[in-house]
Amino acid sequence: MENLTLGIDIFYFDTMKPVEIVAAMMKEDAFSTYLGIVINEVTLGEVVISMDVKSELLNGFGILHGGISYALADSACAFAANSRGSKAVTIESSISHLKKVMLGEKLEAVAKPIAITRKTGVYEVIVRNGKMEHIAHYKGTILFSTVPWE
Repeated sequence: MENLTLGIDIFYFDTMKPVEIVAAMMKEDAFSTYLGIVINEVTLGEVVISMDVKSELLNGFGILHGGISYALADSACAFAANSRGSKAVTIESSISHLKKVMLGEKLEAVAKPIAITRKTGVYEVIVRNGKMEHIAHYKGTILFSTVPWE
């Protein structure tokens, strides 16, 4: 994954490495753990995570519940934003579901910033299946705090 440098003066704390921050977050994240989310790659401000679609995640139509792909994308966004070193939360997000997802498929979510300021950021997450088809597109607005991860 290519690390994006946006060249804007923002709060950045280097008390923990990005991979350490994401590991600490995942350790306390019961829902991401329940979903079976795996951290595949972490660089400053960016992550790649994945999960397998299990039967308990399907809706009444036998396809992945939209809330699950939303949760996968939201977790990717949170991990990516927090990996910059300051504690950050999502203040607004949206998702477009582009393709149905079936039992047994593996999903991957790639999160990266598209705009960063001192206090906020906008992140894009592309969720794709094993065939590298885009199944969802997520955009989240992040509020960065001045509190470092320690």
